[in-house]
This record gives sequence, C-alpha cells and structure tokens, in this order.
Amino acid sequence: MSFFFTGGMGILLVLGLPVAFTLGLLAVAGMFFFNGGTFAFMQVPIIAYKSLDDFTLTALPMYVLMSQVLVISGVGRDLYEMASRWFRHFPGGLAIATLFCCTIFSAISGSSVATAVTVGSVALPEMVRRGYNKRHVLGLLAAGGTLGILIPPSIPMIIYGSVTGESVGKLFIAGIIPGIILTIAFMIFSAYQTRHIKDVPATWGERLEASRKAIWGLLLPVVIIGGIYAGIFTPTEAAAVGVVFSFAIAAFVYKNLTISNLKEIMLATVKTNTMILFIIIGAMLLGFILTILQIPQSIVSFATSQDINPWLIFIMINIVLLILGMFLETVSILVITLPILYPIIIALGFDPIWFAIIMIINMELALISPPVGLNLFVLKGLDKSNTISEIVKGVIPYAIIMLVFIVVLSFFPEIATVLVNNVE
Repeated sequence: MSFFFTGGMGILLVLGLPVAFTLGLLAVAGMFFFNGGTFAFMQVPIIAYKSLDDFTLTALPMYVLMSQVLVISGVGRDLYEMASRWFRHFPGGLAIATLFCCTIFSAISGSSVATAVTVGSVALPEMVRRGYNKRHVLGLLAAGGTLGILIPPSIPMIIYGSVTGESVGKLFIAGIIPGIILTIAFMIFSAYQTRHIKDVPATWGERLEASRKAIWGLLLPVVIIGGIYAGIFTPTEAAAVGVVFSFAIAAFVYKNLTISNLKEIMLATVKTNTMILFIIIGAMLLGFILTILQIPQSIVSFATSQDINPWLIFIMINIVLLILGMFLETVSILVITLPILYPIIIALGFDPIWFAIIMIINMELALISPPVGLNLFVLKGLDKSNTISEIVKGVIPYAIIMLVFIVVLSFFPEIATVLVNNVE
C-alpha cells in the first residue's frame, strides 16, 4: 500500500499535476480501493472543512496580505537605502546592507518570495552597477530571501503549528536567534568574498535622513514580535495588527495605495492563499486515509522499535527532507511529512520546537535547490539575462553554510530553545 501512494505521487508529479490535486487524487483513490469504495467519499467534504477549521490558520492569509501590501508600498526600497548608507563604507558593504535589508523585510513579511522579489528588484541592479560580481549577487539574494521563513513571522511556522498543535508564538520566538546567527554567517562570508569593493561613505546627515524614511518599516517587526514576546497579543492577533499597520503605512505614509494596486494586492493574496489552503486540504485528505491504513503508525513503530541510534534516524530524516526539497515547495513538504515525522521526533525524545527550526532551515534549502527551488526562478524573473545555472553557482556557498548550521543546531539545541524557555 505504501508503494501505491509513493509511486502514485511520483508519477502524478512527473506528469505535471499540481501538488494539491496530486494529494487529493491519491487520497480519493485510496478511499475507494482501501476504505469502502464510494461510501468513503462522504468523508471528503467533512475532512476538507475540518482541515481548515483551525483558528491558527486564520493568521496565514493575513500575513500573506501584509507581505503583498508591503511589496507594493515601497517599504523595501527605503529599507535598502537606509542599509546602504549605514554599511557601504565597509569593504563589501552593499552585500552586508542587502542581507541586513533581507533580515528586516523577513521580519515584516514572513515570506521568502516577497523578500527575494522586493529586495532583489532594488539591490540587483545597484550592486551590479557598483562592480559586484553578478553571480555572487544572485546567490546572495537567493539565500537572503530564504530568511523570510526563518525570521518570524513565518508562514511555514504557522503551518507547522497548525499541523502539529505546537504554539505558533513559541515557534516565532524560537526562530529569532537562529535567524540572527544565520544572517551574521551570511554577512561574514559575503563581506569576505567582496572585501575588495569599497564605496563612498555616506554622511551622517544622509544616514539619518534614510533612517527617518525607513522608520515605519523598522517599527513593524518591533510591533509584531515585541507584542508577541511581551504577551500583548497572540500571533494571530499580531497578524491582524500587522495588516492594519501595513495598510496605514501604504495609505498615509507612502500614499501609493490606489484602487488599481489594491485590486492587484487582493488578487495576489487570494492566489497565494488558495494555493496553500488547497495543498493543506489535499494533505489532510491523504493523511486521513494513511491513518486509516495505519501507515504512519507502522513507520513510527518501526523507527522506534529498531535498535538504531536516534541521531542516525534524525540524519536520515534530514536527508529525506533535502531530497524532497529538490522537487517540492515548502508548504507541500511540511503538510506531507509532518504527520509522519512529528510523532517519530516525539517518540525519539527530541524537542519539537527545536526540530521545527531544523525543518525550517531544510525548507530554506528547498527554496534554493534545483530543479524547482522557488527563489531561483524568482531571481531569474527579475532579469531575463539571469540563468538558473548562474544563480545555483552563486548560492552553493550559502547552502553549505545552512548545512553547517543544521549541524551546529544539532549539537547546541539551546540556540533555538533558550528564548522559548525564558517565556514559559
């Protein structure tokens, strides 16, 4: 039966069927053949409803909406200009500034694609114009964009919390220190690689002027993460606050919220959310039939009953995630694998919050892994002269940094859990 589902999924994906419909079709076929024929189909609308009847998931469309508003508003442009003026006097300063901007925008949008598009559209032509190697710039932007799902708020963390029942607030807080450390590692490597490039320093007046313009964008992550950490509001309430704040910035500060781009924002938000929610429904339908057939339970029982070191199983899980990351996007991987992996992690005695961060970093790798890494195609779309091979060559060192960081987190899980333990 396991072969029926894994083989069927592989065939349907190779044929080009969207992930959501692949999962749903396999689930329906499984119900028909293994769970009572057409009678089992009565469960489909019930499961579909229950899979979305989760208060945690209400945060997801709001964070997507917030990121779309911020992409349109011009916040990213001002954040980049501020970072550029503060860091460009260092050797390789624009590389540092770009990663700093990626970090701040990640803490605003919660989306890797939004981060890569917004920062990339501003930074790519500017850095190439100032003499930075284009391949390195593309790699830097692809990797910097992935920070959008590690630094809170994070859409994949919301999905992890929804599927597993873990606190999204704790997941957000757990991502802060790993996100900062990974950003600093990227900065150090980029600064070393571009140390021969120096720029004209900005005056203090120019720095302060740029900071004044970017203050609204800087305030948003403080409000969202600070409010969650202080217990003022939940992650879902924080999403609502962020949406209101982002609309206020676009309407009253940048004054570029028009009927035309409001329509564009809403359409983009609906498309993104529809894709994500359909994948969740498909995965939950598949999860239902797999649970009825006790396939996850059998896998968990096998993994925990064998005389195998838990860390060896952990390594195997990471290898599987890396392979899946080459062919599926992050939401699909999360909703497909978590119903199986989460019970294994709990049974082996690993911390589920720590594992969430490990998994999110694996999802970052998925975003830059060929052949279907989403950030690779996002950057290719910014300039027709960009090639996937050029972007991949530029991003390889950053992928290695991520892999090393997974090893470091494995030895020092406190990096991810220290802040969470302080708020408990």
